[in-house]
Amino acid sequence: MDTIKNAANYVSETIQGGGATASKEANKEVAKDGNASLSTRAQAAGDAISDKVDEQTHNRKADVHKEAAKH
Repeated sequence: MDTIKNAANYVSETIQGGGATASKEANKEVAKDGNASLSTRAQAAGDAISDKVDEQTHNRKADVHKEAAKH
């Protein structure tokens, strides 16, 4: 039963990590956009940093669940 739970958690964390990656990339593009206001660009840069932290957190959790599912 724990193997199934860990596998499901792995899939969930992988999906959430992918969402954070997509959000990070979108925010990076806004931060680079010369047509956007300075405040919008600054906010997007901050959001991209936050998304990067979320991405790494979800990926680490996914790895832990993946390893736990193997045992």
